[in-house]
Amino acid sequence: MDAVEVIGLGREYARRRQPPRTALSGFDLTVPVGEVHGLLGPNGAGKTTLCKILSTVLLPTSGTARVFGHDVVTGTKSVRPLVGIVFGGERGLYGRLTARQNLRYWSALYRQPRAVGRARTDRLLERLGLADRADERVETFSRGMKQRLHLARGLVGDPGLLILDEPTVGMDPVAARDFRSLVRELREEGRTVLITTHDMAEAEDVCDRVSLVDGGRLLATEDPRTIGGWLTKYERVVAEDVPPDAVRSLRAVPGVRAVSTQDRTTVVETDAQGAAGAAVQVLAGAGVTTMSTGRPSLADVYLHVIGDRGSAVR
Repeated sequence: MDAVEVIGLGREYARRRQPPRTALSGFDLTVPVGEVHGLLGPNGAGKTTLCKILSTVLLPTSGTARVFGHDVVTGTKSVRPLVGIVFGGERGLYGRLTARQNLRYWSALYRQPRAVGRARTDRLLERLGLADRADERVETFSRGMKQRLHLARGLVGDPGLLILDEPTVGMDPVAARDFRSLVRELREEGRTVLITTHDMAEAEDVCDRVSLVDGGRLLATEDPRTIGGWLTKYERVVAEDVPPDAVRSLRAVPGVRAVSTQDRTTVVETDAQGAAGAAVQVLAGAGVTTMSTGRPSLADVYLHVIGDRGSAVR
């Protein structure tokens, strides 16, 4: 049994005097138990809509979604205790309450016995580095501290599936790094995590697999560390001090799609197998000795698959 199983999922939003807006269409996804799975896509791609459906906040228009075998529509009461959800931003916390009071409140909503809830609250505050500020009002916390408290809130019910929707939005680099470290710890525990992001470094750092999403559709799913293999034909050659004649020769090489020069640096972009090797031979024949080649990064793949809409990538 998988943690998440989505088959042909669709969601439309009605609009007055306009055709419905499609947020998800024919969406298929499987997330095994214990996997950290990333959903990558620009704003409006459908990532948050999927998260809301999986957490039973939103009903699908069509298709099926199951969490640990329970249908999110017909088995709502079975699904909700299994899912913890963390949204980025300021929402979901009570600023005038302390961190401890916030977690105890959420524990009570999960109907945990009082002693169990208090013990779990204390453990989470300690684990997430908030124990020394546990009895201070949340409104005094930094953005990073609030997001750690969000994570604690998502874990207070001990969910089998943790959904993190843009969890590091607005965080400074140090806070984001620390938060990703916490996600890696959850993976080591075998907990299933679904994380939405448009931060390429985040996806490569914490995810076992990533799914590229745009326009409400799943474009592809792969291991982030090998996803560059999708576009092995797209390579880049960077060289220094390339003679003008060699630049003209490079543009004539089959599979070279662009050659640009700025100051002393020339960049050759290829889109066919073997084109980068042919470009290197041209450069070597012209006496160029300083050059390098590179495979596409996850960001390159993202930008290529999604196109100009990926301009929001950090």
